[in-house]
Amino acid sequence: MSVTWGPTRHPRRAFPPYPGPVHLCFVCTGNICRSPSAALVLAEHLRRAGLDGAVEVSSAGIEPWHAGEPIDERSGEVLARHGYPVEHVAAQLGAEHLDADLFLAMDRGHEKALRRLVADPSRVRMLRSFAPDASGGLDVPDPYYGGPEGFEEVLSLIEATVPGLLAHVRERLDAETGAADGTDTGTGRGPGARPGGA
Repeated sequence: MSVTWGPTRHPRRAFPPYPGPVHLCFVCTGNICRSPSAALVLAEHLRRAGLDGAVEVSSAGIEPWHAGEPIDERSGEVLARHGYPVEHVAAQLGAEHLDADLFLAMDRGHEKALRRLVADPSRVRMLRSFAPDASGGLDVPDPYYGGPEGFEEVLSLIEATVPGLLAHVRERLDAETGAADGTDTGTGRGPGARPGGA
């Protein structure tokens, strides 16, 4: 699943921690439940926040089992009930995803697989690391073999990460704007940069 808004992606700039424009890729096992739900939820919140024109959101599965299929019907029902879009075509992680600035893993198994697959493992994070209180653990549990309550739980866990993800996106976009116009972004770059410190 790939959702893209706005103009052609800008040339990459050497700006930490993830060079270039913001491309977020959500990853789970088969790309029909957890990762497409997360991508669709974030895409909708980006639209509501007026940030959709500058961000690419995609999702993929580690395994090819469901490639070409729509989102799991149960995930789709939960998303629709909460006002989110449900259009999605499952895909296995491939070349079109591997230039992502940040890979968001649904569980530790996906995180481990991604760290082997991507060129820069520092671009891999657990999705739930963006939640303000992840004391119950960082995994988003797989609802596939369970009942309806599991799909509701997945959506709840995803929605808890949205404020942190939006803050991350805004920070990246502000940094990119500052780097482009030479203004101070707090990084020690540009004519208005503050002196000092490591």
